[in-house]
Amino acid sequence: MKVAEVLLKYGLRITQDGDVKCGDIRVPAVQIAEEAGVDRRAVDSTAETVLASDELRGIFSSLRPVPYLKGVAQQLNLGVIEILPTDAKKPGIISDVSGVISEFNVSIRQSLTDDPYFVGQPKLTVITSEPLSGDIIEALRDLPSVESVIVY
Repeated sequence: MKVAEVLLKYGLRITQDGDVKCGDIRVPAVQIAEEAGVDRRAVDSTAETVLASDELRGIFSSLRPVPYLKGVAQQLNLGVIEILPTDAKKPGIISDVSGVISEFNVSIRQSLTDDPYFVGQPKLTVITSEPLSGDIIEALRDLPSVESVIVY
């Protein structure tokens, strides 16, 4: 399970020959094992288990990494906020947040949500075309689906 969590977290896929790849770059089992806190053999065993199951193979052979702009947003003069929802399992949070941002004529460059079934305190991270004004932040805080807003 620890190996599977690492694969999901980083978007690493398992190929038909049992290799783990980030895009087309092979990731050594030793590196994955270190991140997962397990022995290298657990990575090989996980790959074998995945390849033996049609359902798991379909999932883990299709994962892809996504470039995450949060770390470079400041250098690109982009805005970054994190939304902590009142209940991450309820529908409409992304719609509520993007609706407010678009009302102020600001574009969303990227949004990424944590899966509430995988993360203890899930959040929505939104990267915008410019840093957000105080008015937008206050409007977001007023949404019933939003518990708090963190601005970077």
